[in-house]
Amino acid sequence: MPSVSEPVVDGVDLGTVPTRLERGATNAIGRMLGLLGDEWTLLILQRALRGTTRYGQFLDELAISNAVLTSRLATMEREGVLHRVVYQDRPVRAEYVLTPRGRGLWPVTIAIWEWERRWVPGHAQTLPGMRHALCGQDFAPDLTCRVCRGAVPSSTVHAEWGPSGSPERSVPDSSTRRRSDARADRSSAGLFPETMAIFGNRWSSALIGASLRGLTRFGDFADALGAPPGLVAERLRAFCDMGVLEARGRRGPGRVGRAEYHLTDKGHAFYPVVAVAIDWAQHWYAAEDGPALVQQHVPCGAPLAVALACDQCSADLHGSDIEIVPRSARRAAR
Repeated sequence: MPSVSEPVVDGVDLGTVPTRLERGATNAIGRMLGLLGDEWTLLILQRALRGTTRYGQFLDELAISNAVLTSRLATMEREGVLHRVVYQDRPVRAEYVLTPRGRGLWPVTIAIWEWERRWVPGHAQTLPGMRHALCGQDFAPDLTCRVCRGAVPSSTVHAEWGPSGSPERSVPDSSTRRRSDARADRSSAGLFPETMAIFGNRWSSALIGASLRGLTRFGDFADALGAPPGLVAERLRAFCDMGVLEARGRRGPGRVGRAEYHLTDKGHAFYPVVAVAIDWAQHWYAAEDGPALVQQHVPCGAPLAVALACDQCSADLHGSDIEIVPRSARRAAR
């Protein structure tokens, strides 16, 4: 097998060097949503982080169509998350290996896992557990501030648009907006069903971000997303049905759009997923005119930098120290 090198495009090492974004271009948040705001991409990432590398393995594990898998792998390679390594010439066979940029996405998958376990009915019993190898305990990840080590609920963060930040620049380019193939077998999406409904759709991702910034009115959501009113209304209804938002005020005749949509406890609990995804994005996509979002951890006054910590021993978590505990092992331990 040839040695693994990181992908290089136009002389830039995408695996280890942040992508430079041109002034006025889609910002780091928009680029992140263009990549991760797709359920198949998240599922491929989750499998890659657990060791899957070969095309046939992804095909079997995800029950995904060839066309969709090929498209998503090409996008992930272009974004520097995966690197295609040819290990056989005749016939050509290749592996898709995570780059440092791709491996840096493990906090996103861990945060998703924890939210599903805690907030989706039945998943506490069905999802495998997570064990921290350093302390040997089953754990839940806590979102913490790297500076003061304090907890970081969304209520302790002050956020405002930075030099490259705006609603328009935070939405993926139209050329990257794509629907998951509705004809493909969707059984794989059952692992993280409600996360896929929020984060596996770029408009839903943008809406949850707007909610966490304090938006509550229909018109404000429509303006922030730059989306058709019908699509915004459909997403708001879906979030209310999931218990992520609650509508306050009736929308009877003559009051269309006058309800306010407020995050529930379940909605606020999704913040760690958003926080670690934005942290990753602003590290790996650097705009010439500055960051997309300027955030401050109010209790310590420092610019927000987040980490996931073990709730049992308080040590920072690292992807290599996290073990997946099968359900059968959890039952035996009891």
